[in-house]
Amino acid sequence: MKALDELTFDNRFARLGDAFSTHVLPEPLDEPRLVVASDAAMALLDLDPAVAETPVFAELFGGHKLWAEAQPRAMVYSGHQFGGYTPQLGDGRGLLLGEVYNQAGEHWDLHLKGAGMTPYSRMGDGRAVLRSSIREFLASEALHALGIPTSRALCVIGSSTPVWREKQERGAMVLRLAPSHIRFGHFEYFYYTQKPEQLAELAEHVLNLHYPECREQPEPYLAMFREIVERNAEMIAKWQAYGFCHGVMNTDNMSILGITFDFGPFAFLDDFDAHFICNHSDHEGRYSFSNQVPIGQWNLSALAQALTPFISVDALKEALGLYLPLYQAHYLDLMRRRLGLTTAEEDDQKLVEHLLKLMQNSGVDYALFFRRLGDESAALAVARLRDDFVDLAGFDAWAERYKARVARDGDDSEAQRRERMHAVNPLYILRNYLAQNAIAAAESGDYSEVRRLHEVLTKPFEEQAGMEQYAQRPPDWGKHLEISCSS
Repeated sequence: MKALDELTFDNRFARLGDAFSTHVLPEPLDEPRLVVASDAAMALLDLDPAVAETPVFAELFGGHKLWAEAQPRAMVYSGHQFGGYTPQLGDGRGLLLGEVYNQAGEHWDLHLKGAGMTPYSRMGDGRAVLRSSIREFLASEALHALGIPTSRALCVIGSSTPVWREKQERGAMVLRLAPSHIRFGHFEYFYYTQKPEQLAELAEHVLNLHYPECREQPEPYLAMFREIVERNAEMIAKWQAYGFCHGVMNTDNMSILGITFDFGPFAFLDDFDAHFICNHSDHEGRYSFSNQVPIGQWNLSALAQALTPFISVDALKEALGLYLPLYQAHYLDLMRRRLGLTTAEEDDQKLVEHLLKLMQNSGVDYALFFRRLGDESAALAVARLRDDFVDLAGFDAWAERYKARVARDGDDSEAQRRERMHAVNPLYILRNYLAQNAIAAAESGDYSEVRRLHEVLTKPFEEQAGMEQYAQRPPDWGKHLEISCSS
């Protein structure tokens, strides 16, 4: 394991030059202190977890110190926000400190969010508040534990720095990790500003560093785009299967690597509601839960437009046509496993759709239903879950179909069924009210709840002794929290 001063930097994006980013130093936070750190994320940098408790750790990730090899840069990009194109966005409160490569040869961006004003702050203060930093940290690590592709979070650093949002709050910084922070919006920026040389340089950079296997194909850029389509189809299938709502699927929030990126007003479903809107600012429901699938395709189409200098329109359309079939295949595969099925039948999609329709009209807790479905045999489980539904006749009809489907699937033991289903159906998810309880404690100076919740969420499929309160249905107030982009 390494100490903090032993990290090895290789700042590949910074070497692209000033057309792609601007050199900016972090603005230090007052009285920086560790709120929470992820041992698993630290291991990606070969860091000894013990260094998180040292004063220099908070100073480094609170903006007070910097490695000599670091080259902090604010990236420039644009993007479609709620369907409308914004010509210039960029890192308004974040900095790419540099790229570190570990002993396994992996490169990881160190991106500090809440680091102060940049040329792209657009009248903002460049700061992040404690609540939004805690939410991004918890979500990043929780999604990773669920097997959903995501950026990672190393730590949250709190402070006494005052920051004004709807009220006065305290500033914080979250250090996030990803193999790249390049977005769809990077390509859009150079395409719409008519800078073909920079657009080609960016495309070469992404292809060589992040999709090198595509170099072996007859049309490398097309192969890269197909891979991006595949990755996004799989990521969004996992969002839908686990009830995750991103909330702000603007093209500047879409990673070129197909990972969950830029957490804002996210939420996991409590009661199943296909029309759920987690972002209080999304008045028209553009990014509702059910819209995430078509919006994923819309965003890929926007990226495709920016790639037309390198790929024919017909080839791009053909690649985009892969998205929905790939999404459906990934989604149905995971939903089969969530139902405890090991084989595929033609009517499985109808079985899933019928169940979700019954859930929609009954306010059934999405996560707990699937977890309880695997607690015992199919017959006993559906009998126990029946009372959660309003349409009892409809549920009974579904239950009969389900029991017959399970019987055709195989004859494994109840213990085997439970083990298999519990391995894909989490007992613990990051519910908004749990995050809010942890944030409220942290804002009063008590970080123990944030750390405890983080620890529980790192093992979402394992029943953990003494943690029953994290596996309960939320109280009524917890289902109606208003989360907006400023959160």
